[in-house]
Amino acid sequence: MRLDKFLAEAGIGTRSQVKHLIKKKEILVNQVVQTSAKFQVDEHKDQVTYQGKDLAYEPFVYYLLNKPVGVVSATEDPVHQTVLDLLDDVAHQKEVFPVGRLDKDTHGLLLLTNNGKLAHELLSPKKHVAKEYLAKVIGIMTNEDQDRFARGIVLKDHQCLPAQLQVIETDLEQGSSLVKITIKEGKFHQVKRMVAACGKEVTNLQRVSMGPLRLDDELAVGEFRRLKPEELTLLADYWQDL
Repeated sequence: MRLDKFLAEAGIGTRSQVKHLIKKKEILVNQVVQTSAKFQVDEHKDQVTYQGKDLAYEPFVYYLLNKPVGVVSATEDPVHQTVLDLLDDVAHQKEVFPVGRLDKDTHGLLLLTNNGKLAHELLSPKKHVAKEYLAKVIGIMTNEDQDRFARGIVLKDHQCLPAQLQVIETDLEQGSSLVKITIKEGKFHQVKRMVAACGKEVTNLQRVSMGPLRLDDELAVGEFRRLKPEELTLLADYWQDL
């Protein structure tokens, strides 16, 4: 592999930026300064160093974001702040993108990566990847509603797959409910439309899981982190089972 490609994959800059670093003699391969971007390295064996730090070959990166309300799930938008605006420079250099989307007024777990094959697998309608939401609802969700979810809610333009509705708590005085909803598809505004089909209204919606990934309780709204090794293992195992 060319040295400049390795450096770009290691996330320290674009191809043009890393070429500049190479020319400035800031890159060492096996303790020897290299000044050619075309120099061939073995990404699994050679030691590549920048500013005294060994670099790792990392073609794919994975970010867990606690998406805030008001931010759009897009790589760019002429008007609104995007989820990419919340991430670090490496994410931009790696050209990550959101795996699926959360509506602008929905918050919670969002996975971002540059692994297109994995994203395709997780989003494929044929795979039925489970997504879990917490919803605050105006109205009291009933056993009848749970049965309708289990049978598959019929929307104006779509017959939903069977879904799970769990009533966590109700407030009879306020006429409201807190529910957990698990779906295995992702149509536009689906959760809100399913609840609306039962004559109620979602006022707050948070995604708490997608496939094997769960929202980190220690991740504040608007914060992100890279996936932990154990989460990558879960994702890899889940991917094989899709």
